[in-house]
Amino acid sequence: MFSGIFILLLLFISIPYSLSVGSGPPPGLLKGPGPSIPKPGPSAPKPGHPAPPTKGPVPAADPNSVYKSFLACLPTQSPHPDPSFSSIVFSSATNASAYTKTLEDRIRNRRFNMTSTPKPAIIVTPTKEFHVQATVLCAKKLNLQIKIRSGGHDYEAISYISTEKTFMILDMFNLRSVEINIPTETAVVQAGAQLGELYYRIWEKSKVHGFPSGVCPTIGIGGHISGAGYGNMIRKYGLSIDHVIDAKIVNVDGKILDRKAMGEDLFWAVRGGGGSSFGVILSFTLKLVPVPKTTTVFRLEKGPEPNVVDIIMKWQEIMPKIDNDLFIRLLLTPVPVNSKKTIKVTFVGFFLGDSSKLLGLMSKAFPELGLKKENCSEVSWLQSTLYWAELDIKKPEILLDRSTRTIFFKAMSDFVQTPIQKQGWTTIFNKLMDLGSTVVMGFNPYGGKMSEIPANATAMPHRAGNLYKIQYFMPWMDGAPKVMGENLKKGKEFYKFMTPYVSKNPRCVFTNYRDFDVGVNSGDGFNSGKVYGEKLFKGNFERLVKVKTAVDPEDFFRHEQSIPTQGKKP
Repeated sequence: MFSGIFILLLLFISIPYSLSVGSGPPPGLLKGPGPSIPKPGPSAPKPGHPAPPTKGPVPAADPNSVYKSFLACLPTQSPHPDPSFSSIVFSSATNASAYTKTLEDRIRNRRFNMTSTPKPAIIVTPTKEFHVQATVLCAKKLNLQIKIRSGGHDYEAISYISTEKTFMILDMFNLRSVEINIPTETAVVQAGAQLGELYYRIWEKSKVHGFPSGVCPTIGIGGHISGAGYGNMIRKYGLSIDHVIDAKIVNVDGKILDRKAMGEDLFWAVRGGGGSSFGVILSFTLKLVPVPKTTTVFRLEKGPEPNVVDIIMKWQEIMPKIDNDLFIRLLLTPVPVNSKKTIKVTFVGFFLGDSSKLLGLMSKAFPELGLKKENCSEVSWLQSTLYWAELDIKKPEILLDRSTRTIFFKAMSDFVQTPIQKQGWTTIFNKLMDLGSTVVMGFNPYGGKMSEIPANATAMPHRAGNLYKIQYFMPWMDGAPKVMGENLKKGKEFYKFMTPYVSKNPRCVFTNYRDFDVGVNSGDGFNSGKVYGEKLFKGNFERLVKVKTAVDPEDFFRHEQSIPTQGKKP
């Protein structure tokens, strides 16, 4: 019953990185009208660090007090007068129904929508850019941790939950304009827009332009692109960040900076390092890419055939060096067949050209797959985005729909730099069958343009030298704690099992596939930040720390896996 969900969720190939940012629990007092937020006791964390473990419970600030204090603060910090502030701030204690709807509308993982899930004291939903400026300044003034959400797809829910007792959400979904300029081949896209909206607006203006980004249409722009952003044109055009030519960000001082004003170091950092460690992304200016009027898509399934491992071995061999116009994803899904466990092997393809050209290419480079004319569908680029999202290709307006299905899930990632041998694939098959339907694997090929761009060109370093990226996806439908615990345990078991086959020193992970199991900031800033930071960013981590220290030395913008400040040397 899960097969459709497995494939659909695996197609979310770049989850947003609009993660939570902010300061510690609100110890400050508001100067001016409105009740103050209580100061914390002696156990309060130092500025710039998550709350440390305590012997007893640390009470959260009263939501009603936070709401009133924040609402009173906004006009005092806004660069422009605005009577609408009261309509963009929500609290469980004041406007509970609207608060709950706003909170839950963009929760994509039901694992983080439980009764026990930490809830924000307030949610701010800006409709104007200066609302964001005022929000940052008030959060800073009240020493209130701020989490930033654009699409809500981040795997560990960092954009809407927190390990700190009192926090707020800055939900960017109202800031969603998309301006397409075909003469300059550019798009200016606000952070709250979703990929489907971007694709649809491009298609409205041109049938021969596109943008290399994710295949899930409800992913938010702000997190997806600032975390790197990739899709099925990665081998042709690289990552989304490789086509960002400008950005607007609200910094820790509440100022709006474009590329020129922020400088090249910060502009480098927000392209792959995650914008929420450095400020609030307002928009990106993107360079569109050419696409042909006709593209080809296919999905070919292989059952328990005797030579299926040989076909996978050939996929592994040819994909990093095949024509850059071709992308073929490999999926391994455990399924029961006639009461026996087996692995369904699925090849999902996208080609920038017609089927005749594709079949000619495949007959020479990959005849083992057995791709035929009847397996292929010729579609426009926009229709290909619908196909990959498993939507009706005859209804492009579906891309404007901001709703999505939700399930319980956990995901992890790896990079493979050395070909897995035949015995290794057989062992992986056996382990997947042993775990049952718990773990689904998605393999996304690299090579092509990704091998041409230096690792330090942007903050995301995982380029040349990687054959493909793996996503491990564990979905389930029962929210019972026992079921959840069993699935998480099996996921960790499989991740450990894969150690011999993946990158080492460090074992690298993909920024947009957030995973707390590779490390979180435990309250000591740089030291614990280095544990996950080097896995995410390799040699770029040190430069990111320097940028962070320069632009946000007090670590106001922080979350559980944010870039730490340098800290004091011993």
